[in-house]
Amino acid sequence: MTEAKIDPRIIRTRKLIMDAFVQLSTRKEFKDITIKDITSEATVNRATFYYHFTDKYDLLEKVLTEDLMTSVISEISGHDELNEGTVTNIFLSLTQFQKSLQSQCRRSFEAFTTTIEAIIKKELEKLFYKMLRLQHFKESDESLRVTAVMLSWGIYGASIDWQNNSQVSAEEYIQLAIPYIIHGMESASAL
Repeated sequence: MTEAKIDPRIIRTRKLIMDAFVQLSTRKEFKDITIKDITSEATVNRATFYYHFTDKYDLLEKVLTEDLMTSVISEISGHDELNEGTVTNIFLSLTQFQKSLQSQCRRSFEAFTTTIEAIIKKELEKLFYKMLRLQHFKESDESLRVTAVMLSWGIYGASIDWQNNSQVSAEEYIQLAIPYIIHGMESASAL
């Protein structure tokens, strides 16, 4: 069975629309960006826009998952064992991505946060579950799934707390929690 090839013009047009949206996000708030703005910036017509995306919310999600977040997702997916280094690297990747996105799309950053949060938590949960399954294959799936959810939400929440409330570097911030994350609540106090 052969894989269907996608016309390069379709790929270029989709990328053109996504790039136009990112450019507009640097100048306007998300709520103020219209389809007309996007099509004008991308120099395409409305029908072309709607061929690729259902609305600007669909476009936002696709820009985040297919463009802006690809590097952070590939960075966090590059780990196969849950340990101190993995947790630290994932946290640092998240904080770097958030700083970068906030500086690139300052006007629209707030509108992106809910979508970003959902995507990152989902990706982290899949990653942590995969690592936990490899390291604890005899444990129940539900226990590992719940643990993966707690880790993903906790690390994402910590990255937001660091961004909004911390005066220390991201490295210093995560090192404050690492003993408790890795060794548990009771054994960390003995360290």
